[in-house]
Amino acid sequence: MATISICMIVKNEEAVLARCLESLKGLAEEIVIVDTGSIDNTKKIASAYTQKIYDFEWIEDFSAARNFAFSKCTQQYIYTADADEMLNEENRKKFLILKQNILPEIEIVQMYYVNSTNENSVYNFQKELRPKLFKRLREFRWIDPIHERVMLQPVVYDSDIEILHLPQKEHTSRDLAVLAKLVQKGTVFSDTLFAMYARELFKAGKKEDFQNAKQYFLNILQEKTLGEKRQMAQCILAKEAREEKDFHSFFKYCVSQIAEGATSEICCELGYYFLEQKEAEEAVSWFENAMVGVSPCMDIACCGEKAMLGMAECFQQMGQKEQSLLWKERAKQWTPPEQ
Repeated sequence: MATISICMIVKNEEAVLARCLESLKGLAEEIVIVDTGSIDNTKKIASAYTQKIYDFEWIEDFSAARNFAFSKCTQQYIYTADADEMLNEENRKKFLILKQNILPEIEIVQMYYVNSTNENSVYNFQKELRPKLFKRLREFRWIDPIHERVMLQPVVYDSDIEILHLPQKEHTSRDLAVLAKLVQKGTVFSDTLFAMYARELFKAGKKEDFQNAKQYFLNILQEKTLGEKRQMAQCILAKEAREEKDFHSFFKYCVSQIAEGATSEICCELGYYFLEQKEAEEAVSWFENAMVGVSPCMDIACCGEKAMLGMAECFQQMGQKEQSLLWKERAKQWTPPEQ
């Protein structure tokens, strides 16, 4: 049977921490909690479950905090948890079965991350596999009987364990503030971090967030590179221009993208524009395009729920209430796919 360290970084999580730790009770040999500056009862609550509580000065870097937390773990495997997660009884049992039967060569276990519908503002999937359990010390070994080589790719196992993500508040403002500071410092983003920044900004950013990010995404367009990165920048700048009523720039970004390959997001933006101009029939065609024939680059709801709600508003504007209600019902029934 494997031994496990539960590892968490926390800050001001008094509302949800006990729920998380109760759901993990009995699953691990140790619990390591790193606090990055709580001013509420987070550490007091944590002390009821573990004595391994450490302080880490927040430096606007989640990776630094998690690396410090991992350094304090001592067991064979590390399970990384966030305070707004929990395991229900069915998945606790699955976790224990995994713990008792995990093969020693497995280095990473992926589990399903199940997002709640009420705070699902920046996720494109309701349920997706994520790496959650990590072997603390990696054992390098040689493979192949001839032309031997060291095995570099980790052995990953996809489990059927489901982790419920149940936040009581959204973290978008915090995340976007951190990302804006990184931009100001001139940090070069990985493709993954860039995509997450763009998605979070597009789906949940406020006016100030768009203003802070505008020059960064303008610079992306000036690089003259094609592909999804450019599409994301066009969508963000088009949305910002529409909301600022800079319609010359709005159409410039829209036309530029349509010439290179339209996305569901840009079609929705055009739909919103024509709705605002009280041209519902024209808006309908763009929301239809968002759902059929093109794909989203950031926000999967633009080919589903958001386009459907746009259609509902179009028919409401045209005085066709039955059609409007039909589209609202379709939007209500739409759910993001599993990843």
